[in-house]
Amino acid sequence: ERNPQAPHNPLPLHLLLRHRPLSLTPHLTPKTALYILLRRYPSDENAPFIAVTYVPDSAPVRQKMLFASTRLTLVRELGIERFRETIFATREEELSAEGFKRHDKHTALEAPLTEEEVSLGEVKRKEAEEGRGAGERRSHVSSGVSMPITDEALGALKGLAGESGDNLVQLVCFPFQRKVLRVNGKQKINIPTETMELASSSNVPVGSLATTISSTEPRYSFYRFTHTHGGSETSPILFIYTCPSGSKIKERMLYAASSRSAVQVAEAEAGIKVEKKIEAGTPEDVTEESILGDLHPKVEVKKAFERPKRPGRK
Repeated sequence: ERNPQAPHNPLPLHLLLRHRPLSLTPHLTPKTALYILLRRYPSDENAPFIAVTYVPDSAPVRQKMLFASTRLTLVRELGIERFRETIFATREEELSAEGFKRHDKHTALEAPLTEEEVSLGEVKRKEAEEGRGAGERRSHVSSGVSMPITDEALGALKGLAGESGDNLVQLVCFPFQRKVLRVNGKQKINIPTETMELASSSNVPVGSLATTISSTEPRYSFYRFTHTHGGSETSPILFIYTCPSGSKIKERMLYAASSRSAVQVAEAEAGIKVEKKIEAGTPEDVTEESILGDLHPKVEVKKAFERPKRPGRK
């Protein structure tokens, strides 16, 4: 099987520039997953590249899982500050000229802010905070960090909620760098934020969670655990937060602060009902036995107190 990072022939630059119609369909095959790195913006602009991961539905299962789980790692290794955006596609039509046109139109709707708008927004935010009591500010902080989620990740969660998708959805907190753009001739700014993105979506048995969830990076995993208990089948959805000891300090702080927000977004926007929240250091700690113990703890039956017999009586 092909190494997923083996390079293919580069495309001519004139095919990739933003002002020309872009279509990648001639370079795609129905059963082969690809990483595609495009320099879609002039090289003197901040972050001129975009990263496309193409994983067709008819690709081999192992290949689909491998590409879906490593695509963000590839971007990080190459330098996240070089990439304007990442795209995950499963159909050729999404990477056609019409598909890119729709994508660009959707992106343009999320209008960045001008320098003046950013400054004014900061002033208004600080004034509002001063106007509220300290108690409300503490309440806001204690509720966790609110974090946006991509449409792709939300779609996977909705599939999980409706039992029409995969049974394991993994999310990552993906940082975006502060970028200065030009829109309609005006200088604009994208405020630096972190966002929740889809790391992978797959169907795995409970015994394979330890090898499917990343053992090197933190993950938010939503897992539908279908099993039999008390003579009947049940399929609760679990939220599993894993944070390996080798994770970067910034990652550990971000994931710890945002875990509550991840659950709230899944419940409010995807219709997921989380039955149990599980935290673990490494995926190896998440076993079928430990999950069953959390879901169905054994009830200890206490024996009634027996009064000791009086001496001399039988």
